Amino acid sequence: MRNYKIEREMYRIAVELIEKRYPSGWGGAGVVHTAADNYYTSVFFDSPNAGATLCIETGAMLDAFKFNEKVTHCLCLIRQDENSPYQVLSPCGICQERLKYWGEDVQVAVTTKEEQLRFVELRTLQPYHWTNAYPAEELDHWEA
Repeated sequence: MRNYKIEREMYRIAVELIEKRYPSGWGGAGVVHTAADNYYTSVFFDSPNAGATLCIETGAMLDAFKFNEKVTHCLCLIRQDENSPYQVLSPCGICQERLKYWGEDVQVAVTTKEEQLRFVELRTLQPYHWTNAYPAEELDHWEA
């Protein structure tokens, strides 16, 4: 079930972080919400070696994991420069795999043509996920 209050608060927190961390030029922020009602944030980790970069929301997921909290929502928000509109980025395949740790019911913000804030369950992005090949009891140790 969607929780618009959490979704709006995540968006507000992401905008606030982008404006503080990236006052001009490109900016991006990730926010996760947890079952303990905490919000964790992170930013893109850039590196001259592209293989060492980390997705925008990775740090926020790691904070939730560090405190042993179940992620319920995930948002990745960017802007091209300080005069551009904000855009939601759906989680990439790697981040989908990371979020799967907390189950298929995690609500993830997705990119829409209408540029509206929309969250869907992770299972919506992964109807043919590879874990469907295994019995649930074999996968129990992978989820929080």
